[in-house]
Amino acid sequence: MKSTILLDVELDENRVPERIQWSAPDGGVDQSETPAIMLSVWDEKAEELLRIDLWTKDMRVDHMKKMYHQTLLALADGLERATSEAEAAEDLRAFARHFAERLKLMDLAR
Repeated sequence: MKSTILLDVELDENRVPERIQWSAPDGGVDQSETPAIMLSVWDEKAEELLRIDLWTKDMRVDHMKKMYHQTLLALADGLERATSEAEAAEDLRAFARHFAERLKLMDLAR
């Protein structure tokens, strides 16, 4: 069995993303446009994270701050699910609350 996730990035003349589209047919997403993506891949041989962070010119700064905050919370949830490290996950959630306060995203802090 095989599943495919596709990313399509249109660039301007300076190679800055103007449009980002993605699809994951098995997940029910046929073609969706987004102003930003963060993709992380683990390189097992080098034991390090490889990343691609892209955002379009239209991505609002307040949305970028919310995206980073929600990413921190998602990392905490994933850490707890994958490793059962509840205390470490709660530390990460505490940092996410601090991060939200720092960026004045109080309504998002949990």
